[in-house]
Amino acid sequence: MSLKKLVFIACCIFLLSPYGSPPVALALGLVLALTMGNPFPELQGKPSKYLLQASVVLLGFGMNLGAIYQAGKDGILFTIATIVGTLVLGLAVGRFLGVGSKTSALVSSGTAICGGSAIAAVGPAINAESEEMSVSLGTVFILNSVALFLFPAIGHFAGMTENQFGIWAAIAIHDTSSVVGAAGAFGPDALATATTVKLARALWIIPLVLVFAAMYRETSENGKTKIAVPWFIFLFVAAAAIKTYSPLWIFPSLFDSLVNLAKAGMTITLFLIGIGLSKATLKAVGPRPLLQGVILWIVISSVSLAAVLGLL
Repeated sequence: MSLKKLVFIACCIFLLSPYGSPPVALALGLVLALTMGNPFPELQGKPSKYLLQASVVLLGFGMNLGAIYQAGKDGILFTIATIVGTLVLGLAVGRFLGVGSKTSALVSSGTAICGGSAIAAVGPAINAESEEMSVSLGTVFILNSVALFLFPAIGHFAGMTENQFGIWAAIAIHDTSSVVGAAGAFGPDALATATTVKLARALWIIPLVLVFAAMYRETSENGKTKIAVPWFIFLFVAAAAIKTYSPLWIFPSLFDSLVNLAKAGMTITLFLIGIGLSKATLKAVGPRPLLQGVILWIVISSVSLAAVLGLL
């Protein structure tokens, strides 16, 4: 077995350990792509796409529809306004900067709802290429890392209550993991509020995926329009329903195991996406998607902060 393949396997083993995570997986994949190349190009395309879809489905076993509905019903209009506003602004900024259409849609989706999970769900529905997925995920993960340290400091400086901070963090920070980290650093009540609000927003992945699948429908050779139906998103809903209505006492740890399996699958998928890139691809994409993400994130963070503090 060649050295490249041995390094690849060693990286997969490391990423499946407690030290692995989606951001680390993507970064490690990029480093290997730019140094030694991809030893298993046959894993790109459909294999990584199906693994990503399966991981999204399994994430549904970590959601309780009843609790999320109760948490989100009172602020549903505010939720819709922030999600739609973020998407519209993101697509407009992406178009102004000349960002590729699908990359712009992915960055906007990740900012609007729940970061990497939203990008993972929308990507297959619009037939995004691996480089478009990687650039979008990289943008979101960079901003997540900044928010994890910056937001608690801003919250304390602004004199926010824990409830206010929890709501703000859930709206303005992309990934749920970073929301939990930032809110936990601010206080226990902030953590409870942020987690509930973020999970309620996460359910909007479902209509978002369906809308984008329709927007990016393709025309076949006979001139008929075809939509890539994202069947996996319906399985995601089914998984969440099973988690919500099944008697948990039968298999108390089953759903936790399935969610952990989903996280492992997502981690390996991001590693495959990262290692499938090339220097030429990254050079062609340029810094514009990152600039789009930064502009969109600053606007959304500022507006939502003002709204939570009652300044709007």
